[in-house]
Amino acid sequence: MKKGVVILQKFISIPTIESGLYMFGGHQRTVNGGWSFFEQRHQVFEVMVVVDGYQLTEIRDQSPMDLGPGDAIIIAPGTFHTNRNASKTAPMTYMCLHFDFEDIQLRSRIISLISNQLIPASSQLAKASQKMLNGIVKLCRNKSLSSDFSIQVEIEILLLKYLKQVNSLIKDKYSHNSSLPFSNKEAQISRDLVIAIENRVNNDDEKPSFNFSDLCKELGISSGYGHRVFKKVYGTTPLHFIDREKYKKAQRLLEYSGNSIEEVAYMVGAANVSIFSKQFRKWSGYSPSEYRKQVIKKRSVRSKNQTGYFE
Repeated sequence: MKKGVVILQKFISIPTIESGLYMFGGHQRTVNGGWSFFEQRHQVFEVMVVVDGYQLTEIRDQSPMDLGPGDAIIIAPGTFHTNRNASKTAPMTYMCLHFDFEDIQLRSRIISLISNQLIPASSQLAKASQKMLNGIVKLCRNKSLSSDFSIQVEIEILLLKYLKQVNSLIKDKYSHNSSLPFSNKEAQISRDLVIAIENRVNNDDEKPSFNFSDLCKELGISSGYGHRVFKKVYGTTPLHFIDREKYKKAQRLLEYSGNSIEEVAYMVGAANVSIFSKQFRKWSGYSPSEYRKQVIKKRSVRSKNQTGYFE
């Protein structure tokens, strides 16, 4: 080896990952004959599996679906739907979970290809859905432990493994882009819009308040076309996606920064603190100050000598 020659060592890059995993309203429930739940919609996914009995699921502008034992359904964000016990007399047991996550491509594929349709009990997807929900229900049987950190991690692992399996099943079944209801050009435009939104929301050097039409103008497209394509690819409106990014930023600032609530409101583009507080409560169920107190409480750690906080 010549003197002074530097041999480049193998470099392995570890990707930046922000899963943004979120879940709520999960439960297993047995209901009486004649039970029904009013029409509703969520801005997240909902997976349901019937354990025993028969459930009638009605999605607006679609034919009703009759789900039997082991059958499943994944309801897409923003979908108006009604669930009821198909029997007037016999009980029914079901499991469900509302959830959301960051990966835009998997979100769009679930919405476009497998959501809002009956998933037969014999299919791998229904079996995977039931296995995941069974595992979570089992972990939550002891209410006193369900808020324990290790249990919550186990629940997150089950959901992440499920999403990995869903992604694999979709790739196996839909291996070509021709199966998707949007073109490569539409997918690229939508992705460019996502990047532009994320940059505007998270770059503190930019004006915190902006319009979707401004981003479309920068990309050389009309706002009407941008809205249609975005909704087509991602199954949600650009406005909802912008709100979602602002909420994530507000969460981070309230959790980890020393900024006042007034400063956080400005940094996410709210017109004033009152509007920000109302919107944040709509997002999280807490006011900004209540949310910050909850976070501090969860981050509190005790030792033999003192109580402290970790970052």
